[in-house]
Amino acid sequence: MTDTTTDPVYVTDALIAEDIDAYLDQHQHKTMLRFITCGSVDDGKSTLIGRLLYDSKMIFEDQLDALHADSKKVGTQGQEIDFALLVDGLAAEREQGITIDVAYRFFGTEKRKFIVADCPGHEQYTRNMFTGASTADLAVILIDARKGVLVQTRRHSYLCHLIGIRNIVLAVNKMDLVDYSQEVFDKIVADYAEFAESIGIESFVALPISGFKGDNITTISENTPWYQAPQYYGRTLVDHLETVELDTTFARAKPFRMPVQWVNRPNLYFRGFSGLIATGSIKVGDAVRVLPSGKTSTVAKIAVADNKAHLPAISDTDITTEKYLELVSGKDEAVAGESVTICFADEVDCSRGDVISIADTPPQVADQFEATVVWMNDEPLHVGRAYWLKLGTQMVSATIQHAPKYAVNVNTMEHVAVKTLELNAIGVVTITTDKPIVFEPYAENHTLGGLILIDKMTNSTVGAGMLSFSLRRAQNVHWQALDISREAHAGLKNQKPAVLWFTGLSGSGKSTIANLVEKKLHRMNRHTFLLDGDNVRHGLNKDLGFTEADRIENIRRVGEVAKLMADAGLIVITAFISPFRADREMVRSMLPSAEFFEVFIDTPLAVAEERDVKGLYKKARSGELKNFTGIDSPYEAPINPEVRIDTTGMTPDQAATLIVDTLLGDA
Repeated sequence: MTDTTTDPVYVTDALIAEDIDAYLDQHQHKTMLRFITCGSVDDGKSTLIGRLLYDSKMIFEDQLDALHADSKKVGTQGQEIDFALLVDGLAAEREQGITIDVAYRFFGTEKRKFIVADCPGHEQYTRNMFTGASTADLAVILIDARKGVLVQTRRHSYLCHLIGIRNIVLAVNKMDLVDYSQEVFDKIVADYAEFAESIGIESFVALPISGFKGDNITTISENTPWYQAPQYYGRTLVDHLETVELDTTFARAKPFRMPVQWVNRPNLYFRGFSGLIATGSIKVGDAVRVLPSGKTSTVAKIAVADNKAHLPAISDTDITTEKYLELVSGKDEAVAGESVTICFADEVDCSRGDVISIADTPPQVADQFEATVVWMNDEPLHVGRAYWLKLGTQMVSATIQHAPKYAVNVNTMEHVAVKTLELNAIGVVTITTDKPIVFEPYAENHTLGGLILIDKMTNSTVGAGMLSFSLRRAQNVHWQALDISREAHAGLKNQKPAVLWFTGLSGSGKSTIANLVEKKLHRMNRHTFLLDGDNVRHGLNKDLGFTEADRIENIRRVGEVAKLMADAGLIVITAFISPFRADREMVRSMLPSAEFFEVFIDTPLAVAEERDVKGLYKKARSGELKNFTGIDSPYEAPINPEVRIDTTGMTPDQAATLIVDTLLGDA
């Protein structure tokens, strides 16, 4: 690294040569601040971070040499150092002089360690900026002193406030280009203060800086003597970063919450529940509650990792659970931010995804919520489709069953009516989960209020959201326990309930084969019911069209009906195109394992079009019929169906026989 022995500010580097162990111990116990830089394009975000790295002596000599060479070759500051090149690593970023992806950098000072995220300013990279802000304790919002508050400044400020960043620094950058004018600074701060108040930002710290020249970054600049007046903050950026209060301080003052990540069961004498404490503190002897079950116990041990612990051999006949716990390394109290293993005094059922809380103030449990969602996928939100919802360590199936209440125009803060959410859109939606989850509003607890939505087919993260509150109907509508179970219904009919889900192109022969299957089962005295796609659209789904959203809702409704019929002990036969894999998997997830049979009626498009009994393909080809599967709307063939019927090599009767044999276990 560059020589810092003559600079009294960075005494830790000298300590490395004197006592490396003391330096490492000191470094280990420093607090960590995560912050982001954001703002409009060319406001100097990357330059500021480069300056922080440079001034904190966190650049190796070879990096410094490369920086000098690159500054002359591709820099934007003439023959002077272009600090932005330390952060803009992508070739496209250097060519265009902009930030595209989120760049993370580590640096440290004598008092604190930092991880800074350089977030892109362009609107098309909003999801990248949101990702960088999701773990930040502080946001540095840069404004070009020549341009003032811009649309992108407002957008990023709104996003930072939305994601719950409490500490906002307004860095009026490039003051050297306006001759360090106090009037320019005051006007920008006044304009921003008016906007900040309108979106709910209660306070912020304003600094006049120059990332390129280094003014008010690590030392007070002589170019801004007016900044020392009482009405101004009067401190440097680094000074503020070193002393601002961390979010963990506030988290420790809240009630105890710990999502369970892992059940630690190395042997029969030890059973603990491991996780990262999200909020609050816990002591041995405290009463705790496990949610969502609501079971209570007390803390018998707070175990921590200790490789030096001398644990007894499992073969020791004198060992008991109590003696074993005494020998396990532990502590009397643990606080937010620590990873621990908690042992209970009682045998209480607890597993991954559960939440351990203090007994007298537990979090809420619900299955319907209002949430604000940032859509992060190129493919828009499909209303009615099931996604995986991950909140803390909980993973459940969730759907947004109706169009968003509204989307937020982040440039004007207006609420806009929409039918779905496109890439980078922010909207307020109602989320329904397939089972109750433990949560708290995001404003109170980021861990139990922050969620991501995952596509079930691709496993890609498609959205991130913040829970606001549970819906009243989720608390007032309860599942009514019934005395006659689904097993009793099936036993009365002397059969195992099942759902035969026929899928395939229009004209593939689904309805024909499904009808033959029901006739065969009827002759065998089986209790069945056939749900046909066309018939259902005459009644239950007569209000639905053929858009992608309506197709998803069509299958969701039919799936719910099929589930109710299976609960009644019936063998349900459905014949629907059901073109999307995710929707078929949604129906499969509604039923017990081994009760869903996906039957793929595999007919080539050319053959189905040649049959065209209803004349639909002809209308679709002529443009009279829109969103027709196989023509201008996709069909996603099953990957691993229980039954595959090749109609080009099998008669309908042969296909029906194979399906019945598979259902009854004779195939």
